[in-house]
Amino acid sequence: MGQSVSSLRPVVGAIDAGTTGIRFSLFDECARPIDSAYREVPIVTPKPGWVEQDPAILLEATLDVFREILARHSGDACSLAAVGLTNQRETVIAWDPESGRALHPAIVWQDRRTSERCRELATGEIARRLAERTGLRPDPYFTATKIEWLLEHVSGLRDRMVAGTVLFGTIDAWLLWHLTGTHATDDTNASRTMVFDIDHRRWDEELLTEFGILPASLPDVRPSLSIFGMLKPELTAGHTIPVAGILGDQQAALLGQGITAKGKAQVTWGTGAFLLMNTGGARARSRSGLLTTIARTEPEAAPTYALEGSVFVAGAAVQWLHDSLGLLGDAAESQALAESVDSTDGVVFVPALTGLGAPHWDPSARGLIGGVTRGTRPAHIVRAALESIAYQTHDVVRAMERDGGAPLEELRVGGGAAPNDFLCQFQSDLLGIPVVRPKDLETTSLGAAFAAGIAVGLWDTADAVEQLWEAGRRFIPRMSDEQRGALLDNWARAVERSKGWSQPRILEDEVRS
Repeated sequence: MGQSVSSLRPVVGAIDAGTTGIRFSLFDECARPIDSAYREVPIVTPKPGWVEQDPAILLEATLDVFREILARHSGDACSLAAVGLTNQRETVIAWDPESGRALHPAIVWQDRRTSERCRELATGEIARRLAERTGLRPDPYFTATKIEWLLEHVSGLRDRMVAGTVLFGTIDAWLLWHLTGTHATDDTNASRTMVFDIDHRRWDEELLTEFGILPASLPDVRPSLSIFGMLKPELTAGHTIPVAGILGDQQAALLGQGITAKGKAQVTWGTGAFLLMNTGGARARSRSGLLTTIARTEPEAAPTYALEGSVFVAGAAVQWLHDSLGLLGDAAESQALAESVDSTDGVVFVPALTGLGAPHWDPSARGLIGGVTRGTRPAHIVRAALESIAYQTHDVVRAMERDGGAPLEELRVGGGAAPNDFLCQFQSDLLGIPVVRPKDLETTSLGAAFAAGIAVGLWDTADAVEQLWEAGRRFIPRMSDEQRGALLDNWARAVERSKGWSQPRILEDEVRS
């Protein structure tokens, strides 16, 4: 049970529709958490490399947590100034606008079914246009090839699109449509589709044609920090409450960490690991395998851009050890088990379970556990899994520093793995800079609340939220340069061995013949 909310002071709500669960939270005008509710949502893997979710479950979980919190604060709904929305990005849903029914399971951002198509795109002129206009690179991670796949494999879907009887959208658009009746998205989510021009902030006609997508089937793109629609009266007991502020989850985390100034960065350790650096009003063009994305937009203002490094498997590696290998009774035990040994004893775990993201971008890479001996115990593998999160983050930070031309002074961390002291300390040791963990770890929800509050004038500007952010604990590096170098060399060797693993190989006997 959360604390009572006074109807005399405004509060903001935040829907956080993540990959593994949905959360609804309330925050006061000082950005202090009041109450929250959470529901897990299942992931289905019907074929190797395929990752899906049931859109109806995502919606029902959202409604459940929203109703639970409003029931606990039923007398104070009138003080709810706005609701912000943040979501797992790149996941796509197709639905019937008449019935509201999804026409296929949601294809999740981790899904790899379009890997071959993306390899074709990567070798053509289209790859240059994608980088120039969208800031992205051909990869099944992004939305466009997922929509293309749906059009090719779902019977009658292309005819529906031509007839105007299908809508496409990422999770934010799906939820917004059901909550308000509006088919819209924001610039941050649109910038992850591979068909959105991030300079002109519009759907790109040439790229849409490449993937066979009609623009009328896509949501209207609006500024991130603006009012998107009013929640349906049956959800709010008749109160007028706007959905005011939509951000993709990593952009929400950037704002939730109070990072509004150029040159600062944060990483979210969740299912994957996503590191964003604010580059201000200037769009940075990466030479080191990173992405250019929109950090946030506001009405009548220039966009704020970011460099991003996306790691596909981070906390999911620890979860895999629990779910599939049974090496952990609970994922929360990972810190104690990792600290029960002095080192990994030479074991290195490359968690390329769905390929490698930034800065390597190899969809054909596969997971690898190397350096195993007869003395290897579960604790060594668990420690290697935790260390792999820090190694992957390290690789992205170094790429980001090369692109930015200056070293980071500190790294702010958030997400489900951030409470792990071992991981935070190891990350600080690898990077040689302080790692800062915030007081409130729900940075993604907080970012959505900030977006909503700014959109309705609860806070004057985005810069105002920097003063509301509070540091929790700072981890200071203590590893020697020699030890750091040896560990990073082993990691680099293991990563190279994991690359190209699922590509067809010519057998030695065939070479001889």
